[in-house]
Amino acid sequence: MDKSKRQFLGKMASVSVGAALIPVVQVYAQDDKHSTQMHIACEGQVGKRYGMVIDLRRCVGCQACTVACTIENQPPLGQFRTTVQQYEVSQQEDTTPPTFLMLPRLCNHCENPPCIPVCPTGATFQRKDGIVVVNNEWCVGCGYCVQACPYDARFINHDTNTADKCTFCAHRLDAGLLPACVETCVGEARVIGDLNDPNSQISQLLAANKTDIKVLKPTANTSPRVFYIGMSSAFEHKISGQAPVRTLLTDTGEEIHHGH
Repeated sequence: MDKSKRQFLGKMASVSVGAALIPVVQVYAQDDKHSTQMHIACEGQVGKRYGMVIDLRRCVGCQACTVACTIENQPPLGQFRTTVQQYEVSQQEDTTPPTFLMLPRLCNHCENPPCIPVCPTGATFQRKDGIVVVNNEWCVGCGYCVQACPYDARFINHDTNTADKCTFCAHRLDAGLLPACVETCVGEARVIGDLNDPNSQISQLLAANKTDIKVLKPTANTSPRVFYIGMSSAFEHKISGQAPVRTLLTDTGEEIHHGH
């Protein structure tokens, strides 16, 4: 074999070896990137504390948030991570037309979430940014967390047989996006942000309306991180079970009638 032919084959061998190594290196790099992303998703955004404000003065009950959440997170038919419940408020012997209150409901991502200590597998946990999530690979569907939640915000997914709930669309927040329900709210009634940042929109909104901020079931001592503006104190405890579409109450919170 002449010298030029040996040199040519040598170069081809070098190219072949290099080409064979490229996919392997890329695979490892992709695996490392995926592991990093999974680690971030589990850990959450360190230094932040996410919360949400819902301004009931702006909510029109259009259910755009419910639809957007359903499209984004794909829960089974008839199950929802967020809903807007409608209450009709009226005096029993008053001729004044009743008023309506729209009450959006979702996981409260509590500071002291009661769903976590009852989970036997550790599937339910709280990220460092306060978002409470469920690892569906660990969940055994026992339903303990569903029973422990005082806000009726959890359910057993009919398709996966594991616990399901609102996650503040953590996957979207991690990508720099807003949760689906916030992005589609036509009245801009939902505001999410970092409670640890005094300059964030949510912190400024809470400060500006501090005398009108309420949470659901304050006596449960869970320190919810979903806050309501414009909600009567009569509704703080009116969240047991799945409320019907239409509930008639007095202005003190006494139930007169409920139905569809």
